[in-house]
Amino acid sequence: MTTNPSTTAGEASPLAPEWLAVPADLNALHEPMWASGVARNDAGELTLDGLAVSELQRQFGTPLFVMSENDFRARARAFSDAFNNAFADICGGVDVYYAGKSFLCTAVVRWVEEEGLRLDTASGGELAVAARAGIPGSDVALHGNNKSDGEIHRALDMKLGRIVVDSIAELERVARIAGNRGETAKVMLRLTPGVHAHTHEFIATAHEDQKFGLSMAGDSTEQAGLSAAEEAVAAASGHPSIELLGLHCHIGSQIFEPDGFALAAEKLLDFLAAMQSKYSIVLPELDLGGGYGIAYTPVDTPRPAAEIAQAMAAVVRTKCAELGISAPRISIEPGRAIVGSTTFTLYEVGTLKTVRVDAPGADGSKSGNSGETGKNVTYPRRYVSVDGGMSDNPRPVLYDADYSAILASRASAAAPQLSRVVGKHCESGDIVVRDVYLPEDVAAGDLLAVPGTGAYCWALSSNYNYLARPGVVAVRDGSVRLIVRGETEEDLLNRDMGV
Repeated sequence: MTTNPSTTAGEASPLAPEWLAVPADLNALHEPMWASGVARNDAGELTLDGLAVSELQRQFGTPLFVMSENDFRARARAFSDAFNNAFADICGGVDVYYAGKSFLCTAVVRWVEEEGLRLDTASGGELAVAARAGIPGSDVALHGNNKSDGEIHRALDMKLGRIVVDSIAELERVARIAGNRGETAKVMLRLTPGVHAHTHEFIATAHEDQKFGLSMAGDSTEQAGLSAAEEAVAAASGHPSIELLGLHCHIGSQIFEPDGFALAAEKLLDFLAAMQSKYSIVLPELDLGGGYGIAYTPVDTPRPAAEIAQAMAAVVRTKCAELGISAPRISIEPGRAIVGSTTFTLYEVGTLKTVRVDAPGADGSKSGNSGETGKNVTYPRRYVSVDGGMSDNPRPVLYDADYSAILASRASAAAPQLSRVVGKHCESGDIVVRDVYLPEDVAAGDLLAVPGTGAYCWALSSNYNYLARPGVVAVRDGSVRLIVRGETEEDLLNRDMGV
């Protein structure tokens, strides 16, 4: 005999992860996940600054990235104000570099400049966006572990404020190119301090066994007791074509606790003091990177910018006093923490189906068998297909990233049903939201909104299955404009050169 129980209103599905609670109100918005200005109107429809999602769909179609310009600017100012206030008595303030890799277009670069931030880039293409937007090169940094000669030449042409060098070989390349041009390159050295932030293994970037940075471990070169980081400092100081500004690190992404940042700052300040003592080299700048987390689900608890800033300032203040050195100029590189929650992706629902899935029985069995011969316990999981997928948000398949979703085109009084929001691609792993409670009456033609998609969604988007990448609209004070045009099939075909 097979039993197929279902869940009742308010009852959690045994298929749901432990962290996912049944919402008390499926129509409510969990504020930390959304941009300011997102609300429901009297008809129950999701709006941004009063603009209804149905109107956005009518004008621009779906899928669509919907960004709040006001929210972006407010978050940029919050980081700048918080860090400048926290470090005012230590080093006069902080340079905040927006990490363009998270999401970049010319409009965003202009917002960054207008709010007093600088720009961090990671490729020649991102430099091209910066140049088109007109931001001064002195306010731009270039990252990357394998910069081409062309990218280094472009950085020098644009008179970039800093080139963040990732290896000794790259240092030599930058020195050679700058020297041949009769110029001086402003350089920072990216170090790996060995700090393991609380993050997903795939996006942890400060441990030794990875492609980024110069190791601070004493056995990382053939010279006994000399680290790759120290070797790079000594080499850089000997190149007349290199102006060594300081040190840089980045310990990971989607980090909620300040402990990792504090430990990395201590280790880099120790190293900075050691280089000053050993080589009489004063390094005036220290970049502590980014990686500050945001709320993708109701259980995520991001720290306010002011709290992060105060914790980091306290460490720098104390450590510099302990070492007897002047505090270097501090810089940081928030990307996700500025743009992530400014944006939601709007999708239209297509097909729906419900499957039965084995789950623990009432006796706690993990096998899907209730303990009685012939009695299998299964529970329903509904698949809700939308008109996008892994081509506009590959983070779930890349990082097992969790997202949330709500019914956006209307309010609903229906009971919650555990659902899995999936895309339209020819891949079983094409999952947008792995687990979420949505109303039972969600139907084809409804609109869903997935919050927190401002960072690393459009930036990582692709044309898999020849889907055109969605457009991005910016909403400000009730007005909307297209800031990145969505692709068309003609755009895709224009690159096909034929036979």
